[in-house]
Amino acid sequence: MLKRILKSKQGEGYIDVAIGILCLMLVVALAVSLFPVFTTKQQLDLFAAEIVREAEMAGGTNVSSRISIMRRQTGLNPQIEWDCDYFSGSRVQLNGNISVTLTDTVDIGFFFFGSFPIQIRAKASGKSEVYYK
Repeated sequence: MLKRILKSKQGEGYIDVAIGILCLMLVVALAVSLFPVFTTKQQLDLFAAEIVREAEMAGGTNVSSRISIMRRQTGLNPQIEWDCDYFSGSRVQLNGNISVTLTDTVDIGFFFFGSFPIQIRAKASGKSEVYYK
């Protein structure tokens, strides 16, 4: 009787469905843990574009008010590096290059496997729109 029960194929579909649902839930859990990385990258790109645009209009890299506004709006506190053709001080002459690189770290983790820090960078560039005599 035990031999006949072990050879029987009845109920095999239930096990296949249970394993399939388990795999699907693991994929969904992985996607949910990775989603914040993509939203942070998008916010960092927006942050860089906004402060470069402000620097273009101001004609220099003295845009600390816009940086503080963007930090409050996005909740990010990235490291900011400017690369510009400076005219004097923090001013950039008309049509001078203005470039910024923002760097931030995001931790991702998957259940009990731990936390993995990922460094995210965003770059933006533009040209100064102010003429200095």
